[in-house]
Amino acid sequence: MGTSRRRFLGLSAAAIGSAAVGITPAAAARREGNTLYLGTYTSQSGGGTGIGLASYDAQSGAITSTGVLTGVDDPSFLVLSPSGRNLYAVNEQTGGGVTAVAVDAPGKLRVLNRQPTGGSAPCHLALVADSKYLLSANYGSGDVAVHPVNPDGSLGTRTDLVKHVGAQPHAHQVIEAGKYILAVDLGTDSVYTYTLDAGKLTQRSQATLKAGSGPRHLAFHPSGRYAYVANELDSTIAICGYDGATGQLTPGATLSTVPAGSPQNFPGEVIVSADGRFVYLTNRGHNSIAVFAVESEGAILRLQATPSCGGDWPRHCTLDPTGNLLFVANQRSNAITTFHRDQQTGTLTPATTFGTPVPVCTLPA
Repeated sequence: MGTSRRRFLGLSAAAIGSAAVGITPAAAARREGNTLYLGTYTSQSGGGTGIGLASYDAQSGAITSTGVLTGVDDPSFLVLSPSGRNLYAVNEQTGGGVTAVAVDAPGKLRVLNRQPTGGSAPCHLALVADSKYLLSANYGSGDVAVHPVNPDGSLGTRTDLVKHVGAQPHAHQVIEAGKYILAVDLGTDSVYTYTLDAGKLTQRSQATLKAGSGPRHLAFHPSGRYAYVANELDSTIAICGYDGATGQLTPGATLSTVPAGSPQNFPGEVIVSADGRFVYLTNRGHNSIAVFAVESEGAILRLQATPSCGGDWPRHCTLDPTGNLLFVANQRSNAITTFHRDQQTGTLTPATTFGTPVPVCTLPA
């Protein structure tokens, strides 16, 4: 899980007050271009004050701050509805919650409501079942919560909370894969497969990875036949087969995410390019981005390069909708580095750096 989360979980959760919430403008006149939402920690020293708002230039990759949506505590992970009209944030606190936000216009946001997850330190979200439900992975308590999404985008009362069985479960990611829900648990070294029916989760299978590997996140190849699991504790990436008919994940070969002889390292995010030709993974400690070439229609990965992340502790990365830009949230150096990406070779070239408090998630809209 890394030292930053261990320190954070020891902090007291800040309660959401009754004060009005809204956007603190940086410069309303600059609200043009492509939107970028920024997740942060608000209860951490030097952290942000809510969900960061920015715009970015699709050609240069330059990012410009456009404000902050205050009144959202510790929004460390964000997801956007397919319509773009609603944004959802975790509240990664001991008394965990999830917050629904209305996007009335680009740069114009308002909080709809907050619901408790029933667990602690939620760190990942997924909209599933045609966005009828929001699922959250509670890292601290090792469980997955289910909230219905109301017609106006607000969140209803939790309908389920499923705890993973093990000595120290730490649910770290939840995603939808076809008709199944997959939950990655760092503490039990497992990926659980569920079905969701009427707001209730039913476990169908459990895939166990190498003991002590600490699976954190996974990403699917576009074919749907393979998933790549970033293992935080042993600095590897696992190539897993996936049966879409049964939801069964089958762990296979693993590769190191850094060159031999590298310092201690903790992989963070893993993503796959839209064409399925490249996999990118953040290396915290080595402070690099692992670039893997995808071969044999997804069955094989080859470590191609590990360029510098441009900062310290690259927590999260994501591609913009064009696939030409890669945004890297360097948590400890308080900056987001933008890279130009060559879609033919997968090569990353540093473009710009944008200073922002404790960035832990970037979400292009």
